[in-house]
Amino acid sequence: MKVIAYKTKKIVPGDNLYKILDQYLAKEISDKSVVAVTSKIIAICESRVEKIKSEEQKDILAKKEAEAYLPREYNQYGFMITINRGILVASAGIDASNGNGYYVLWPKNPQESANKIRNYLLKKYRLKNLGVIITDSKLSPLRWGVTGVAIAYSGFKALKSYIDTPDIFGRLMRAEKSNIADSLAAAAVIEMGEGNEQKPLAIIKDAGFINFQKQNPTKKELDSLKISIGDDVFSSLLESVKWQSNKK
Repeated sequence: MKVIAYKTKKIVPGDNLYKILDQYLAKEISDKSVVAVTSKIIAICESRVEKIKSEEQKDILAKKEAEAYLPREYNQYGFMITINRGILVASAGIDASNGNGYYVLWPKNPQESANKIRNYLLKKYRLKNLGVIITDSKLSPLRWGVTGVAIAYSGFKALKSYIDTPDIFGRLMRAEKSNIADSLAAAAVIEMGEGNEQKPLAIIKDAGFINFQKQNPTKKELDSLKISIGDDVFSSLLESVKWQSNKK
């Protein structure tokens, strides 16, 4: 597998995402590759930004965006822990880094963005198979550092199930599934960087384990990636706190 990240100009509100894709990826996109795009530049192009006025403002935005949240006072470091689009993430993914004085939210509809980007690139470059992932970074419990996560994907099967298949000694596996979308995001994000690398785009090639498909993911496929708190293996921890929500 090869992962190549691409340096772009500084993306600012008002920029056209598709022109950016054409400018920096036109010669690089090939059949059976996966295009990774950071959620941040999609949000900036959508003007999903808010001029920074106060730290409290970030909390207000996060409460509106998140499905559920824990107030800052629950956390010894003063972080707001949230669940946004089924992902455990700080501050609903809202971030000020590389925002030039703005808080940058997640795209309005990341899945719709992934589908549109894929459809555009398929037609523009006359491809048969292409994957797209919208990436961000997240913390993992009991581990320092962030890793990439796919907040949306399109063009391939996001999960590979090993359930009821034998291991090398013939033992049938009971619960194992590989998350292809998040694994690709982790590989892309480490190449794109977290600081001033200015590489919000990446292409993943020669990944033989990807099962491409012609259509955008169905609702059933999207739902299969999510686990309710009650069914999660860490439910005893997740249910031990009182999550709050401004959502109906």
